[in-house]
Amino acid sequence: MPTAFDRVYLQSASYFMPGEPVDNDRMDDYIAPLNRISSRIKSRILAENGIKQRYYAIDTQGNTVMTNAALASNAIRDCLQRAQTDLSAVSYLASGSSGGDTLMPGFANMIQGELAAPPMETASIHGICAAGVSAIQAAAQGIELGSHRLSLAVASELPSRLFKRSRFAARGYDADFDAHFLRWMLSDGAGAVLLGDGSHQTASIAPGVRIKLKFVHHRTFSGDYPVCMQLGLTADRQKAHLDYPSWTDAEADGALSLRQDIRLLPHLFDISIHEYAKLVRDKWVDPTRINHFLCHYSSEKFIPVVENLMEQAGLSIPRERWFSNLAWRGNTGAASIMIMLAEFLQTKTVKPGEQIFCYIPESGRFTTAYMLFEVEADDQPVAGGRMHATGTSTTSDAASASAPPTGDSLSLDADAIAPPHDPAQAPEGLGQLLTELASIWHDYRSRVWRTPLVRTLRERRFETSDYVNWMANWIPQVREGSKWMREGAESLSDAYAPLAALISGHAGEEQDDFKILFSDYHKAGGTEQNIDNLRRNPGGEALNAYLHSLAATRDPIGLLGAIYIIEGTGQRIVPALLPLLKASVPLPPDAFRFLEYHGHNDEHHLEEWLTAVELALDCDPDGSAERRIVDTARRTAALYLMQFHHVKDY
Repeated sequence: MPTAFDRVYLQSASYFMPGEPVDNDRMDDYIAPLNRISSRIKSRILAENGIKQRYYAIDTQGNTVMTNAALASNAIRDCLQRAQTDLSAVSYLASGSSGGDTLMPGFANMIQGELAAPPMETASIHGICAAGVSAIQAAAQGIELGSHRLSLAVASELPSRLFKRSRFAARGYDADFDAHFLRWMLSDGAGAVLLGDGSHQTASIAPGVRIKLKFVHHRTFSGDYPVCMQLGLTADRQKAHLDYPSWTDAEADGALSLRQDIRLLPHLFDISIHEYAKLVRDKWVDPTRINHFLCHYSSEKFIPVVENLMEQAGLSIPRERWFSNLAWRGNTGAASIMIMLAEFLQTKTVKPGEQIFCYIPESGRFTTAYMLFEVEADDQPVAGGRMHATGTSTTSDAASASAPPTGDSLSLDADAIAPPHDPAQAPEGLGQLLTELASIWHDYRSRVWRTPLVRTLRERRFETSDYVNWMANWIPQVREGSKWMREGAESLSDAYAPLAALISGHAGEEQDDFKILFSDYHKAGGTEQNIDNLRRNPGGEALNAYLHSLAATRDPIGLLGAIYIIEGTGQRIVPALLPLLKASVPLPPDAFRFLEYHGHNDEHHLEEWLTAVELALDCDPDGSAERRIVDTARRTAALYLMQFHHVKDY
């Protein structure tokens, strides 16, 4: 749920870029090519990212001419000058960066020292692109709670020190593509914002108006996704730089090269748009009211990606409302959104009632952040008391708040992460439906990976008896699958005859699947010979009752939502669990035939599902089919999750 603010105002915003702009032709003077393929990689990347110039705080000899703390301090000084106030009025400083000049102490402390600032509360936030948003959120919370009247948030980056050619000497000037990639993407720079409660007399950010921070939404998916952008690990992410005898050895092995796995990036925008859709659904954002969209992206290549995903969700913001300075400022990581916001406010005119919406994705281990500002007339009374949030959410996050399982998520490949159907590949007319279902899927999958069942698998504490118990619970549930599908087909009216035929055929294909599972149960050591004596656990029992009840209603189109979750589990989650199962229990291969079968065959089943959905929508007399499919998918996901939760304790 977003953090809402009732009395936080943007008093000033500024930025600082070191030296003169460096165009694409002069980049080699600062970060020379490493080897014979460098020029080709450079040309390819610059052609895609749209960056025309950037800034470096190193000279052509690779010497640092300005520290990261100095960059941040310069942005702060200009920010305070624009507000016509000084450091003595500020009592809180939050910084965001991927790395300061020192490993210790914190970056905010180094900035405070650079400024010779008086004693104040500080917070150093270490991250990548979203660290700047975290700094703004921390500074705003201090004001909202009444602890501070004026707070500073600053973000600063100096990645050029990592890119100079001498950094690669220990490796013979060799580098893999992931390490090459970011050399042509990032820029040095800093941005700062001054936040206040509106009671302190500072210069207005623009004539006749003030700007109120409405909310910050910041959500990280590090428990679900592998590392995408990193510094300090080897290329295979198996060894950290401090695990080497010396940093010289770490550098020689590539553990001090900044890398980004661009193959994972599409998933970042996917989850980001799902978060955006939730903000709209829960009424935190109204796309029709957004006048200015400040979108942080690392490459112009991703503009159509973001635009298409928004369009598929039915929540587009017209391109003429977008603002980005990537082409002439470069990608400054955590500082990007502050630099963008400051330059926007210094070059554009805003009017009372307008809204400024900021979007910041971070590829490190996948974080997405949003901020909403609203312009007010400066003669409007300042909010003083506590007000209710502008949006509400009825979804409980209790389940996701539980402790995550130990171990990395590297076993999750792209297929295990993705929803059963990619909304970007949706047939005409199905984009919005598949986007909503994908949002349900991502939440469901994430929660499954936090159940006791998966936790014990990942910690190698799963035993053969656990597997036997799971199969014993699951067999009667699978046996009922073809039954409720046939019941549902029989409940369809004549208008849905083509759909009824398709579902009946699918039920026939799966009617004997439970026998394979029963055989696996025996191969694993199960002793019950009478299948009728096996019992579903509480989650399976609830799911079975719900599906049979729904199947008995007239035209139960919603069952297609249930099939989406159930077949998706077999095609996405089960294959990801199978290697963990095989590594945990000493059983022969023929004890896993059912799981293997579903991993291979549910993709075909999901294609049949897509055909069934198209038939359902074609036959839909009142236009309610999509909503019923989505609602049933959400309920089925909750009940199937309950089945996973009870495997270990029933």
